[in-house]
Amino acid sequence: MSSYNLARFIDHTALTAEKTESDILKLCGEAVENHFFSVCINSAYIPLAKQRLENSDVKICTVVGFPLGANLSSVKAFEAKEAIKAGAEEIDMVLNVGWVKSAKWAEVKSDIQAVLDACDGVLLKVILETCLLTQDEIIKACEICRELKVGFVKTSTGFNKGGATVEDIALMRQVVGDNIGVKASGGVRDTETAVAMINNGATRIGASAGIAIINGLKDNSSTY
Repeated sequence: MSSYNLARFIDHTALTAEKTESDILKLCGEAVENHFFSVCINSAYIPLAKQRLENSDVKICTVVGFPLGANLSSVKAFEAKEAIKAGAEEIDMVLNVGWVKSAKWAEVKSDIQAVLDACDGVLLKVILETCLLTQDEIIKACEICRELKVGFVKTSTGFNKGGATVEDIALMRQVVGDNIGVKASGGVRDTETAVAMINNGATRIGASAGIAIINGLKDNSSTY
């Protein structure tokens, strides 16, 4: 796999609260230079990113209901609509983890459906926060996402006690099949980990360490 091909898996990410305009501009510049698939940013920075990324092939991804997922569904839907209006091209929403843990599956499905409807054709990724879920809960959440035909299921926010694992990626891929993307996010910081996620079914990598991942591939190109 070439460095370019690996870069096209990556959502180059900056979501922590202290990120400045300069940080976002740097992120966008790195994304253009390295041909990352997208930048994943908080919605307040969408207009800035849109201006910086004009005439590039880098998409703008933003987060909804982030990082807890416990917002009213109507708030998540409004957030998605406004983000898309501002220029977001992909939406990563956090499902309601508490409802999953309460086995309120109808409500979980309704919550995702509300945001999916608000996206109106814009690609939706559903963040499961796998570190908080049992295997059975991951399976059930993926089944709902498969039924609703969302764009992707995604492991993690990166803001909780754990991130992506190859085991969870493999399980998610097995459940959703070949028609839905699987995004590994949280704790993917080097080439070896990124490639392992891809080999187990990930079709996108969410990482703030995109540069390190690409540099690692360049430095060890003979290994993969």
